[in-house]
Amino acid sequence: MGWMADETGLERGPANYVPLTPLSALKRAAHVYSGELAVVYGTHRKTYAEYYDRVTRLASGLAAMGVGPGDVVSTLIPNLPAQAEAHFGVPACGAVLNAINTRLDVDTVTYIFEHGCAKVVLADSQFITLAEDAIARMDGPAPTLIEVPDAQAGFPASGRHPCYEDVIGNADHDFSWIMPEDEWESIALNYTSGTTGRPKGVVYHHRGAYLNAMGQIISWRMVLRPKYLTIVPLFHCNGWCHTWMMPMLGGTVICCRDITAPAIFDAIADEGATHFGGAPIVLNMLVNAPEEERRAFDHTVEVFTAGAPPAPATLAKIEPMGFHVTQVYGLTEVYGPATECTWGPQWDHLQGADRAAIKSRQGVAMPIFEHITVMDDQMGQIAMNGQAQGEIVMRGNGVMKGYFKNPEATQEAFKGGYFHTGDIAVQHPDGYIQITDRAKDVIISGGENISSVEVEGVLMHHPDVLLAAVVAKPDEKWGEVPCAFVELKPGVTGDAAALIAFSRESLAGFKAPKQVVFGELPKTSTGKIQKFELRQRAKSL
Repeated sequence: MGWMADETGLERGPANYVPLTPLSALKRAAHVYSGELAVVYGTHRKTYAEYYDRVTRLASGLAAMGVGPGDVVSTLIPNLPAQAEAHFGVPACGAVLNAINTRLDVDTVTYIFEHGCAKVVLADSQFITLAEDAIARMDGPAPTLIEVPDAQAGFPASGRHPCYEDVIGNADHDFSWIMPEDEWESIALNYTSGTTGRPKGVVYHHRGAYLNAMGQIISWRMVLRPKYLTIVPLFHCNGWCHTWMMPMLGGTVICCRDITAPAIFDAIADEGATHFGGAPIVLNMLVNAPEEERRAFDHTVEVFTAGAPPAPATLAKIEPMGFHVTQVYGLTEVYGPATECTWGPQWDHLQGADRAAIKSRQGVAMPIFEHITVMDDQMGQIAMNGQAQGEIVMRGNGVMKGYFKNPEATQEAFKGGYFHTGDIAVQHPDGYIQITDRAKDVIISGGENISSVEVEGVLMHHPDVLLAAVVAKPDEKWGEVPCAFVELKPGVTGDAAALIAFSRESLAGFKAPKQVVFGELPKTSTGKIQKFELRQRAKSL
């Protein structure tokens, strides 16, 4: 028997245990940072005391409509103050937040309203018709619709529905927040992008949201009072949990409705934005912004980039502009980022392409994950030689509860005690993970596996190329061959033969694209290129 075998009287109680929840961060910030700026959007500038009060009244207003523990409140709102307030106000009345992608088609929005059993919908005036049309198509009880106008962006109220400001204006300042009794209670319901059939409902709990927000503070080397610019949509993995993170640090959320180069440069120069997250397409936009759209700034801006591996050419150009880029990787199922390309002093001497090659890896597990690695189909560790391929798997506190109303999919995703990502990667001798492709994006040509990411990286080095996406095109002889879809920089005319010749300078012949199609690439709301659509196009070429 060890000395500590008898722990009588050392039980868990209210003095030494409180369920983890991001709600506690805003409660604390309302006292500690009460007079400091919490949320900024044009003329809307609210202190932490005001932010807390507005969140309290939102919770009160929703409760008055009959919203209670376990109910779902959906939002169709861009990165605006009301969306940030909903991240606290919805769970503060015990409910579950379902932030919906504003670019979805009406049928998918209808499906999400029905599948998630939305009780109330908060919709920005730009998307009020989308919400109305989706509700009109629903089978079963219709949710109450509340309109969130944005007059300063040219979207005044339609007058057809209760207005957000009226709902919170008439609510109770002293409403008692309903804190979770169990940190495993659900805080959010997020639907995957649904590129292969109906989207799946990913359920987050209070514990995971708290830990993911807290863990990223470490990964991002954050100190007090950061100024966070909302580029990642708040409907995308709840903005990677960053809205929940800001009150922990007394930070300011700078809302950004339309993601343009001038809007980003203005936020950095005028509001002093210190951090933002975004897909590589955002970095590309900044690198290629004309001089008249840029603003000078004298601090380093910390950037988390994810969604696809950033092209080394983009990374090499953006860092000298004053941005320090960290590549992260994750999925809806893991609250946003899960791995980070942690930089070490052993690489400080690297420049240019060598530096970018290290930076474009997906890296190692973030602090809150127990284990992230690459395994073969028997769930054995692959050789860490940068060559052997397998699937990225992960386990830890940052993994979802599971898929809503879909136990079979949950069981499949969690088989063997790990979450299976479906992403194919190699692992380097230092343990760093590097994605070679989504399982469905690998091109198999004459029995040889071709990484679309590798081919895209080469094409992006061409001075005329703005964006490149490579997919499989059916081929009678080889089964599949690489087909490149290319978006050119303004004022440039494309030469397919020259681009293919350029790619053959650094790629094996079988990897070079056999066809190049010029034009604008289809993208998701988060800036990811919609390869499933390009695969359809390639079939009909």
